[in-house]
Amino acid sequence: MRWGVPIAAAAVIGAAIGAGPVIAAVSGDPVLPERTAAQLLADAAAAVKKAGGPPAMSGTVQQTASLGLPALPGQGGAASPLALLSGSHEVKVWYGSQDRLRIALPGQMSETNLIVNGDQTWYWDSGTNTATKVKLPAKTEQDQKLPTPGPTDLTPQQVAETFLDRVNEDTGVSVTNTSEVAGRPVYQLVLTPKAQSSLVKEVRLALDGENYMPLQVQVFAKESAEPAFQVGFTQVTFSPPAEENFVFTPPAGAKVEEAELGKLREPAAADHSKEAGKAAEQVKVVGDGWTSVAVLPFEQKGQQGRQDSPEAQAAKVILDQATPVSGTWGSGKLIRTKLVTALLTDDGRLLAGAVTPDELVKVAGR
Repeated sequence: MRWGVPIAAAAVIGAAIGAGPVIAAVSGDPVLPERTAAQLLADAAAAVKKAGGPPAMSGTVQQTASLGLPALPGQGGAASPLALLSGSHEVKVWYGSQDRLRIALPGQMSETNLIVNGDQTWYWDSGTNTATKVKLPAKTEQDQKLPTPGPTDLTPQQVAETFLDRVNEDTGVSVTNTSEVAGRPVYQLVLTPKAQSSLVKEVRLALDGENYMPLQVQVFAKESAEPAFQVGFTQVTFSPPAEENFVFTPPAGAKVEEAELGKLREPAAADHSKEAGKAAEQVKVVGDGWTSVAVLPFEQKGQQGRQDSPEAQAAKVILDQATPVSGTWGSGKLIRTKLVTALLTDDGRLLAGAVTPDELVKVAGR
């Protein structure tokens, strides 16, 4: 996992700061030294390039989504991407070093764990009583990442990086009152898109007052007083976790297996990941920053034999809420949430972005 703000992103934001006013003063409780937005970005960049990586830590991350979607079936599985679309979900993290990491995903009646300890990696699923020894590739390549995000991808640091990458001269950057996250004093850095076609009103990044790591990210949609998406620590300790957190021995009676990285799921899901990976290679991005739109081929295949899967049921529920639209570009179905708009065209395209429906339709016609 990546834990901070890229230095390159900080440089881009620095250029954006020079183009507009910035609130320099920091006030409120708890009391922290005054820092400007430019200083905080430099502090965050310094934290990222610190030798040895981020500080040792442990904590609990909670992710909450309120996008305005209807209730979706089959969200009981914490590891399913569908679980990220609504409700609240927790991830427990222990980080000792780059080769000592543990992530736990609590479920309703079970828990899954990924434990990395030196050259040993285990995946434990208490629901199926299965311990899988994971074979890591000799050389990790970028294209080996799963194309769809899971709850473990959504740490405050990674989400902060995603939004900071969007900052350009059309972004307002400011510092607001100090606050607390997980019992720690934080600075609040606010990113405000200027584009009228963006669905994002503002993004608030809470940076730790001591080490400047992002501890919380809140994304507010326009005309909404509450965050449409939030991810942050509810508890965090910056000290080395106990060694026992990284030691795993399969329990007596557990089924022990071996698998290569990326093949921990059932064959149907693995096939879906391959299809999604191929589609990801064909993605074209129109525009940049807050109004960028992803465009990719989309074939509405039949779901024979998979109608009862959570993915198929959820897709049906979402499509039932879609609005038929048409224009000189053709016709299709429009799906809108508080933060994202998607368009499925009858000529086989999927367009998606954090933009208004009018903007998405304009892109469809290009």
